[in-house]
Amino acid sequence: TIVGYIIDVMAIPALALVPQGGWKWACALMLIERIGKAIKKPAKDTLLSFAASQEGAGKSFALQELLDQIGAFLGPVILFLVLYLNKTADTYRKYALCFAVLGIPAIITVVLLLIARRKYPNPEEFEPEAEEKTHFHFRHEFFVYIVAISFFALGFIDFPIITMHTAKLKLVQDDVLPLLYAGAMAVDGVAALIFGWLYDRIGVKSLMLSTAISALFPLFIFGWGGQSKAALFIGIALWGVGMGAQESTLKAAVCTFVPKQWRSSGFGVFETAFGVFWFLGSWLTGVLYDQALTGMIIFSILAQVVSIVFLGFCHHMHQKTIAHKKD
Repeated sequence: TIVGYIIDVMAIPALALVPQGGWKWACALMLIERIGKAIKKPAKDTLLSFAASQEGAGKSFALQELLDQIGAFLGPVILFLVLYLNKTADTYRKYALCFAVLGIPAIITVVLLLIARRKYPNPEEFEPEAEEKTHFHFRHEFFVYIVAISFFALGFIDFPIITMHTAKLKLVQDDVLPLLYAGAMAVDGVAALIFGWLYDRIGVKSLMLSTAISALFPLFIFGWGGQSKAALFIGIALWGVGMGAQESTLKAAVCTFVPKQWRSSGFGVFETAFGVFWFLGSWLTGVLYDQALTGMIIFSILAQVVSIVFLGFCHHMHQKTIAHKKD
C-alpha cells in the first residue's frame, strides 16, 4: 500500500519537471502513476474492508468515497484558481505550476499514510476471523458479480470524452471545464453516501438501482446535451451517480462475496476485470464517437442494462446461499 501510494501520488507532480516538448517523459510519468494506482488499490481496499466490518461495508466504503471526492472536488477548483491567477503566463508554465501545486497534497498523503501504519500496524485484527477456514476459492455469485461489473465498466464512458465533447460544442467556456468535473465529483460523493447506506440494508439491489439511474447519462450528454446546458448538466449529474456507486458499493459487494482470508485476491480480480473492460470500453466508445455517435449512446446504455441483469442474477444466487446456510 505504501509503495503504491508513493508511486501514485508523486508521479503527477513530477510532470512539473518535464521540459517543454517532452511529451514522451509526460506519457511515461502517466503510465507510472497508473502502475502505482494498480499496486495500491487492492491492498488499500482490503485494509479498508477490515475496518468496514465494524461499521457496515456499504457505509464505510461510502464514507471513504465521500472523503476521496472532497479531494477530487477541491483539486480541479485549485487548478482553476491557479490558471485564473496566472492568465498572462504561457500555457506550458501555467500547467507546470498546476502540477507543482499538486505536490503539496501528495506529500501530506504519504505522511498521513505513514502515521496510520504506525498507529494501526495490524489492521486485519479489526475484522474477526472466519468461523471456518477454507481452501482458496471464490463463491459462484462472485464470478457472476465480476461479469456484471465488467459490463458496467464496458459501457461507462470516461469523463475525458465528456470533456472533449463539451469543449467541441462550446456550451461552456474552456476555463470552466474543470468545474464541470468538480461538480460531477460533488454528486459522486453524495451518491456514494446514499447508496452505501442503502447497500447495508438491501444489498446488491442498491447497485441495480444506482446503475439504472445513471444508465441514461449518455443520452443527456451526447444526445440532448448539444441542444441545452440543462440536459448537459443533468447528464453529468447522472454520470456522478454512477461513479459514486462504482467507487463505493461496487467495492462493498466484494466484502460480501469474498471471505476475509482471500479478500486481497478478490479485490485483485475485481480491479483487473474492471480495468480491462474499462480500457476496452474506453477504446470502443472513442471509436464509436468518431464513427457513429448514436451507436456509442446505444452501446453505453445497453452495456449498463446487461450489467443490471447480471446483478439481478447475483442477488438471486446470494439469497439462495444465505437460505442454504440457515437450513
